[in-house]
Amino acid sequence: MPRAKTSEKIASKSEQPLPPWPLIPQRVFFTRGVGRHKEELRSFELALRDAGIEKLNLVHVSSILPPGCKVIPRSEGLRHLYPGQIAFCVFARCSSNEPHRLIAASVGCAIPADRTAYGYLSEYHSYGENERQAGDKAEDLAASMLASTLGIEFDDELVWDAKKEIWKISGKIVRTMNITQSGVVGNKGYTTVVAAAVFVL
Repeated sequence: MPRAKTSEKIASKSEQPLPPWPLIPQRVFFTRGVGRHKEELRSFELALRDAGIEKLNLVHVSSILPPGCKVIPRSEGLRHLYPGQIAFCVFARCSSNEPHRLIAASVGCAIPADRTAYGYLSEYHSYGENERQAGDKAEDLAASMLASTLGIEFDDELVWDAKKEIWKISGKIVRTMNITQSGVVGNKGYTTVVAAAVFVL
């Protein structure tokens, strides 16, 4: 009997119902932080501490916001997580020891109007951009990825404010947002900024 093609195997699996324990997060919260120390690793740990997620084993994942995933406050999300727990997140980080350097880390989010469809998260870090600039860029990236999957036509060269009007008129993207942390590097060691979307299973 001939072997089934790989594509046929994948198709048949996708038609099967989900198992009772799929790792599909139902909630997500956003957080940010900044840390400063003479050692880069310590500055990173202090940034995680400022964000409230230093006790977690963070696993970085890519950019899909699951269908129906609810955005909850950071305080609520942290109540559902425990020290040492593995937590999946979309994570942005930027670090420097160059005095007076402006750094930023941002995570953007785009949520579709159709709650049975998936959304997008984007991670972005930069030098020389303030929180507004970095946040707009991250939000733009997430919305552009979502728009391309929804078939919304747009000019990729448009500024973010113009794109937002297109998304709004289309009615297919219900919400965009970002979480951004910026910081100016001091004279003594490293400054690290982090931003994260942390999933709660």
